[in-house]
Amino acid sequence: EVQFVESGGGLVQAGGSLRLSCAASGFGFDDYAIGWFRQAPGKEREFVAGINPSSLDIQYTDSAQGRFFISRDNAKNTAYLLMKNLEPEDTAVYYCAAELERWPVSTHIPRMLAGGSWGQGTQVTVSS
Repeated sequence: EVQFVESGGGLVQAGGSLRLSCAASGFGFDDYAIGWFRQAPGKEREFVAGINPSSLDIQYTDSAQGRFFISRDNAKNTAYLLMKNLEPEDTAVYYCAAELERWPVSTHIPRMLAGGSWGQGTQVTVSS
């Protein structure tokens, strides 16, 4: 059974930082692309960042570029999202998803968004 356990969220002031973790199980983690997504209240879930198994193909949404940094530790079956200079607009529940790598990360993003096996997510709240 595919499982994701997201953690590391919390309440932080604007300009602060958080590091999210995604512990995965139930599949061959080091063969899968991983994506971070978020869903704000009243909005659809959206892509934030993605990484391929070798960490050589990394993609960010425009709002995350330069502030967020995705990484993974295949030995620990865990992916991370370091978020710096947080803004109130980053307030959302953050989720991770995975798909067996077949294409560039950019191709996996919409597929993960449409068919992801989601965990419970971790709440990030940024106060102004």
